Amino acid sequence: MQKLNPLLVSSYDYHLPKSLIASYPIKPKEDARLLVYKRSDKSIVHAKFGELFDFLPKNTSVLLNDTKVIKARVFGFKQSGGRVELLFNSVVKEYEFKVYIKGKVQVGSKLVFDGELKAVVLSLNDDGTRIVSFFKNEKPLHVSEVFDILDKIGHVPLPPYIKREDTKEDEDDYQTLFAKNEGAVAAPTASLHFSEKSFLKLKKCFETEFITLHVGAGTFKGVESEKINEHTMHSEYFIISDNAQKIIQSDKSILCVGTTVARSVEYFVRTKKTKGECNLFLTPLNPPIRVNYLLTNFHLPKSTLIMLVASFIGIDETLRVYKEAIDNRYRFFSYGDAMLVL
Repeated sequence: MQKLNPLLVSSYDYHLPKSLIASYPIKPKEDARLLVYKRSDKSIVHAKFGELFDFLPKNTSVLLNDTKVIKARVFGFKQSGGRVELLFNSVVKEYEFKVYIKGKVQVGSKLVFDGELKAVVLSLNDDGTRIVSFFKNEKPLHVSEVFDILDKIGHVPLPPYIKREDTKEDEDDYQTLFAKNEGAVAAPTASLHFSEKSFLKLKKCFETEFITLHVGAGTFKGVESEKINEHTMHSEYFIISDNAQKIIQSDKSILCVGTTVARSVEYFVRTKKTKGECNLFLTPLNPPIRVNYLLTNFHLPKSTLIMLVASFIGIDETLRVYKEAIDNRYRFFSYGDAMLVL
């Protein structure tokens, strides 16, 4: 079989039956399936997430993302008439925010939402995002005030491939146990598999530490260029704690729980920056140089996330593993099953 060209976006495509897209998480969490891929011999083992600790090498340090998903989606009206849907994306300045808006708007458009929340469109970006300021009773709102109001009136920002409305259960299901720092509009989904029991066991058996990366809506953005090196990677705000820095700078083996953690670690190694905007694009052409192991979910075809997986094991092996997962009816994407790369 001819080897795939890792430079071409088309090489990262695969067919996924819609029936394998998970709309709800498996409960109990330990019953989610776990595909274990061993790079040493290219072997595949099928297990359950509750068996994760049987596979992790001893003396591994585990890094996780403690970002907290906000209720980023709100529905309202243009003051001039017409419905709009706004998806919060990120903070630009203290009183300015990057958002996505469904509904035609222009600079100066005023939007009205529940809870006396209003927004004014300040500028339109070429990538489809809009810069807005939020107000309540004509008073401009800073980020903590915006988050407080969104928590009361907003909806859980389920990914676009989950074809249903969010429910009360999603407020827990789409949030990690250790979510702490508000700012994400998508969950670091590999971490969703940890129950209280398994997380306690993780902390007991392994050195664990947190980084923060606020996952933005850009994580779902497709790669529109034909060649991956022509794609402009989205950026997301990150902070790497002092303890996490010490682990990364040591000679310990590191397991990154999730693609967000892997990108943050590798960005820090390359730039020495401990906070700011991370726009690192890991691919087979730009593989990891520090991360040893990866725990992740199964990702969309032709996405930057499947390219990140391929940066660890190559594109041919990635597609072989994904075919194996599909043939064995694994559940895909945010609420789906997990994959461990050793």
